[in-house]
Amino acid sequence: MVEEPKPQQVQIKAEEKELLGQYSNLAMIHHNAEEFTLNFIYIFPNTLQGKLVASIIVSPGHAKRLLRALGENISRYEAQFGTIRESPEVPPEPSVGFVQ
Repeated sequence: MVEEPKPQQVQIKAEEKELLGQYSNLAMIHHNAEEFTLNFIYIFPNTLQGKLVASIIVSPGHAKRLLRALGENISRYEAQFGTIRESPEVPPEPSVGFVQ
């Protein structure tokens, strides 16, 4: 009889800065054959300026798992709190370019 391995708990360390999180009001997603890049940006109100707050690079498989997990969480959220309303008017996609 083969005994199944017991699941192990992963310990994740995080500094306070990461635990506080970052707010983003725009996400840009790019991909190539090997990876997806998710750029999270904060566009300042009433200005034409913004700041990249995080850039996350994931494999295509992980991007697909992320899409599924986000969809499942949105479904659970809406079951508990009601339908998430999107803005009635979708603002035009801003022209965004990176500067250094």
